[in-house]
Amino acid sequence: MNYVQLEKLGEGTYATVYKGRSRATNEIVALKEIHLDAEEGTPSTAIREISLMKELKHVNIVRLYDVIHTETKLVLIFEYCERDLKKYMDAHGDRGALDPMTVRSFMYQLLRGTAFCHENRVLHRDLKPQNLLINRKGELKLGDFGLARAFGVPVNTFSNEVVTLWYRAPDVLLGSRTYSTSIDVWSCGCIFAEMISGVPLFRGRDNQDQLLHIMRIIGTPDERVIRRIMSESGESQQQPPKQFPRYPKIPFQQVLPKAHPQAIDLLERLLQFDPAKRITPRRRCSTHTSPQARRQYPFLPLALSRLLSLPTPHGHHAAQQQQQQQQQQQQAAQQQAQQHAAQQAQAHAAYLAQAQGMPQYQAPPIPQAQGAPQAMVMPQHQYMTYPQQYAGQR
Repeated sequence: MNYVQLEKLGEGTYATVYKGRSRATNEIVALKEIHLDAEEGTPSTAIREISLMKELKHVNIVRLYDVIHTETKLVLIFEYCERDLKKYMDAHGDRGALDPMTVRSFMYQLLRGTAFCHENRVLHRDLKPQNLLINRKGELKLGDFGLARAFGVPVNTFSNEVVTLWYRAPDVLLGSRTYSTSIDVWSCGCIFAEMISGVPLFRGRDNQDQLLHIMRIIGTPDERVIRRIMSESGESQQQPPKQFPRYPKIPFQQVLPKAHPQAIDLLERLLQFDPAKRITPRRRCSTHTSPQARRQYPFLPLALSRLLSLPTPHGHHAAQQQQQQQQQQQQAAQQQAQQHAAQQAQAHAAYLAQAQGMPQYQAPPIPQAQGAPQAMVMPQHQYMTYPQQYAGQR
């Protein structure tokens, strides 16, 4: 094999992931090693992951470089990312909660990668912090497409045993098998709330308990909505509909008191119980958004375009560098304006001193310290009036 295993990164039910290095280029990569059963052959999840990820080439989707197939194992070669979003939150967050600028950057990239999947007719079906990878540049990338599926028209009938429980949409919890892109949108909303607060928003023990956790916050929906969703599950229509407690809606501002109002607005649009009311990552900006922004980010929702005052397609670190550069430019402009004002004041004082026979005024030295510029104060009696003999020359 043209790759060297360096250390184990993690282990799951079907695969083990190692950090590796290419013998040819010395590039650090991730090696996902899947052991093959002689009787069962290659797992269907691996086949799906390979077939879909070969078509999904995007900056916010982890890149599949190569596939190595032997009699005993299947090795997928991915680009290497230092950690997943969950580990990033534990390392850099305040009890897991990230700062607003990082949340904006990661949420932008998450919706961008999700939109690309949906545009290419792919459902991820397992979006959660552990499956979102972060590299050193601050780029967020969607990973682990083992549960992903292609979809088309007419709508396919899918399994409802998808998406990790805490990020599973209520329509999937109710047994719907005709879901579409809205299940990924719900997961994005759960991840968004978790980045803000540091803890998962809905933490149920099973499907029924998870539904109750959701209803306690976003409220129990109308029975017609529940009945319509359950009719899509394929169960017999003669069975009586499930009865749920009637919970009122709790405003997200109370659940996430530190969140910005525009973040709350976006969260409301993502976490709708009725899948038909959830926004899609490709919804266009409104006419209030600049034409340049609409051309550059056509899939960006209006709420997110407001949330991202400075879009950061290349990650949080790029945004920090841009902000630092702007601050340096502002400080340089302020210092230049201060120097120009001091020179003008000194010339004015010299002119008055010469005209009135007064000693020449010496301006105080220009402060060189960094930070806010200091105000220049001049003695008023030296420039309040001109000498009478020069009055006509003004």
